[in-house]
Amino acid sequence: MDRNSAIGLTLIAVLLLVYFNWLAPQPQKPETTAPAQITNTQPKESVQVINEPKLDSATLTQYGSLATFMNGAESETSIENADLRLKISNKGRLNEVELKNFKTYYQKPLYLAQKNNNTFSLIAAYQGRELDLYNLYYTTGTQTKTDTTLVTLTASLGPGAYIQHVYAIPPTGFVIGYELKTKGVELTGKEFTYKWNDLIPVQEKAIADSRAKTNMNWYMANGDFDYTSQASTDLESESLTNPVKWISIRQKFFISAIIADQSFSSAELKISANPLDTEVVKDAFMQANFPVEYASTGKAKFRYYFGPNDYEVLPSVTAGFRENLDLGWPPMSWINRFVIIPIFKFLEGFIGNYGIIIVLLVLFVKLILLPLSYKSYLGMAKMRLLKPELDIIKEKNGDNMTQAQQDQMKLYQQAGVNPFSGCIPLLLQMPILFAMFYFFPVSIELRQKPFLWAEDLSTYDSIINLPFTIPFYGSHVSLFVLLMTASTIIYTWQNNQLTSVQGPMKTMGYIMPVVFMFVLNSFSAGLSFYYFVSNLVTFAQQAIIKRFVDEDKIKTVMDEHKKKYLSGENTGKKSSFMNKLEQAMKASEEARRKSAKK
Repeated sequence: MDRNSAIGLTLIAVLLLVYFNWLAPQPQKPETTAPAQITNTQPKESVQVINEPKLDSATLTQYGSLATFMNGAESETSIENADLRLKISNKGRLNEVELKNFKTYYQKPLYLAQKNNNTFSLIAAYQGRELDLYNLYYTTGTQTKTDTTLVTLTASLGPGAYIQHVYAIPPTGFVIGYELKTKGVELTGKEFTYKWNDLIPVQEKAIADSRAKTNMNWYMANGDFDYTSQASTDLESESLTNPVKWISIRQKFFISAIIADQSFSSAELKISANPLDTEVVKDAFMQANFPVEYASTGKAKFRYYFGPNDYEVLPSVTAGFRENLDLGWPPMSWINRFVIIPIFKFLEGFIGNYGIIIVLLVLFVKLILLPLSYKSYLGMAKMRLLKPELDIIKEKNGDNMTQAQQDQMKLYQQAGVNPFSGCIPLLLQMPILFAMFYFFPVSIELRQKPFLWAEDLSTYDSIINLPFTIPFYGSHVSLFVLLMTASTIIYTWQNNQLTSVQGPMKTMGYIMPVVFMFVLNSFSAGLSFYYFVSNLVTFAQQAIIKRFVDEDKIKTVMDEHKKKYLSGENTGKKSSFMNKLEQAMKASEEARRKSAKK
């Protein structure tokens, strides 16, 4: 590893640390393809009596004909399709949503909505008082229309007068239709207010990692996508005054969302977390408004999405919904969408072991980057051959760094060498490095997929749980990270033997792998395994490239270029970058001289 390559790697490492700790954006297939099947064409109802206070006569009088729907016993309609298991209350709301084909890290049923952690309200004004339509008791009916099951909850106030909630459950998928209908009911006020409070429970191995990837996203009617911070635990609130198409509560691997056919007129969002709470990831709240007349004109139509944050599933939900899967800023998102994910999906179609898929993914990526790796090796070889002369220049100029740099630039021009030829290919590979940081932690395909000693490639592998927490490291030891660190240090040592790098650069080459050991210890095991395998492939790749690079021939070409340059036959055309660099060094030297005269 020559000086310029070391500088390049150092820049990459520093940018990674700064980016992922301070500048990272806060801000996209179901596991089964079971045939459509409604398991309960006549859903079973279970009645649970809830002790509620009797309404006083004044309240009964105030609410008139609706008062009769304010007392009752709550019951639930249980229904399921190939992907979801639902419980719909006779009070008009969803009581429970279970993803049938997924489990929590602890292998328990995975719920995206439950009565103890989700609260739904639908507020309207009736006869001068606020009324929550989800506090009334409705008559439940079910029917099958084509292949969709409809659950209808009706409060009939008389001939041609009613309030009705209709849920539509398709035979497969994660989208639930919902419609509010009213007729002959005098609801005052201009808007309904829909409220949803979600106390997100722990479902993954690491609650800190889950918090760092949980936030609220929304999509405006004009096509703008926005989001709350992911990493922050402080209370964040957003006031949306323009029409909103959908709002989602995005977890690391799953999404709960409501989508409006006609758009919400406005919305309020809040999200926060208590770092000391070990049971709740984050507390998410949304309040969205829509016109009262929508319910009487057939426009109060919505859809719920309760499902995986899966790149292949999201696009079919609604416009802009794929944005829920954070694949990074361009060009990282482009690399993930058009290179990494297609390769990964292709391999997934033939191979069931995800560790093997990661190995093959490394080989594909290394093959794509081979031209850059080859140019980088050539640049390093040229710098190695020039090192004796560079050492002489350094010794001759002593502490006069400006003159030494000018002499070095002259030597590079004479030899026809670009001093950054070994560094630039490394920098060009940087977007792929960033892309992997985004891809592996949110790849639901790796969730709960074991490989070797790692029980779950989507989270860190732990071979030792420490009885204490090491700052910036954690309370566990990841073996894949240790292997990655060891292989990087060996690679650095090997290059240092070839280039004889001395001083701070040599030390930096050993410090950076240790820094990354701290950074990656709590990252996805798939990511650290990828980099470990990548290091092994790099060893083999360099050994192969070395066999095809004739350093004696390179030395001869450089010597010939020097002779032509000195004889005036071929002065070589400087790049604009080299010209600017020389001008900058001359200006620096001139400023130094003027300062010395003073």
